[in-house]
Amino acid sequence: MQARALLVAILSVFGAMCAIQFGASFAKQLFPLVGPIGTTALRVGFSALILWLVFRPWRQWPRARHWRAITVYGGCLGGMMMLLYLSIETIPLGIAVALEFTGPLLVALISIRRARDSLWIVLAVGGVITLLPDLSGVDALDPRGVAYALAAGGCWAGYILFGQKAGNLAPGGGTVALGMSVAALYLVPAGYIATDGAIFQWQLIPLGVAVALISSAIPYSLEMIALRNMPKQTFSVMMSLEPAVAAMAGLLVLDEQLALRQWLAIGMVISASLGSTLSAKRR
Repeated sequence: MQARALLVAILSVFGAMCAIQFGASFAKQLFPLVGPIGTTALRVGFSALILWLVFRPWRQWPRARHWRAITVYGGCLGGMMMLLYLSIETIPLGIAVALEFTGPLLVALISIRRARDSLWIVLAVGGVITLLPDLSGVDALDPRGVAYALAAGGCWAGYILFGQKAGNLAPGGGTVALGMSVAALYLVPAGYIATDGAIFQWQLIPLGVAVALISSAIPYSLEMIALRNMPKQTFSVMMSLEPAVAAMAGLLVLDEQLALRQWLAIGMVISASLGSTLSAKRR
């Protein structure tokens, strides 16, 4: 029974990663209609509605002193989504996610205390440097897209730190619903302004619901199944593969071709994440 539960957890994690990254690939196809900010507004707005219906956070409403952590968590959650979408508007999805992954990677690397574990820092820094744009090259990455991806990584680090704190103060599902609602409070108006109200066109509502389901509701539900059936460290190790899944999604859905050097850089970031996570597990 334990082996079966672990298999279900592994498939759930992989399914969640695929849903998030293929959802981002699908969302990128909305950019010509409403742009990255409008797409983020549709995703966050409908995700908040879906998560409220699923988790019903009003049943266990947080206390007043808990709202500070929830508000910061929601702000980081929304910022992470918006900045990633702004990034993938101009650079490939796999590269953007690898650069964004520096956020959680930094959180993991901060806990390193042994000199021999500095290898993971070298790998992470080397991978990021390899991905940074060569402004003189013909095929150079857009520097704004790189900057947006790194800023999204900063929001991801805040999402981890404040999400953990907020999750300890209120039930997990309810916390996600409230955090997504905080993000919707500022992103939906921003999307309305950026698109001159185009996000409220009736023909865009099914697309917005689809993006919200694929990118938020489905993967969050799968992650909750996984976390109930596998250790958190194992979960973290598997999540280290997300940049590779993003690169494959970009290749299959958007036909985003990466150079060998860029695949190597993504592999360096993944190796650094795996190594730092396993080092933390040993301690």
